[in-house]
Amino acid sequence: MSTESTSGSIKPSNDARTYASVTGACGSEPTLTVKQGTNPPTKLLVSDLCPGTGARVKPGAYVTAHYTGIGLKTGQVFDSSWVRGKSIQFPLDGVIAGWSEGIPGMKVGGRRLLVIPGELAYGPNPPTAAILPNETLVFVVDIISSP
Repeated sequence: MSTESTSGSIKPSNDARTYASVTGACGSEPTLTVKQGTNPPTKLLVSDLCPGTGARVKPGAYVTAHYTGIGLKTGQVFDSSWVRGKSIQFPLDGVIAGWSEGIPGMKVGGRRLLVIPGELAYGPNPPTAAILPNETLVFVVDIISSP
């Protein structure tokens, strides 16, 4: 299971792969498929798909990333920087808790699978109708840079 490490970041495990599969080379657009019929997790799950070779991302850091997000229940992609053709930049203290907790510790150039329970995502008030209230979200995140 994913546990918190002494550095304050979540320690990756293979638990997230219970909920989704990812194909595609690291650094290129992934194909993300959720495994329907699984009970949603009660805590954040993290699996490193590619370890990366750069510096580790620190809590609260500013990062540049590519990602794809899919709802566990709906099985539908609700957002993807890959589809838009442009990476995004953001501070980790300005995103959902599942990202703030699940990305620190990643290395630049790495790819991580995050399975985020609804209470660490958008809870009962999602920003779009494409995400159900309290839905568990599954993301594949590639870190491009983190100064």
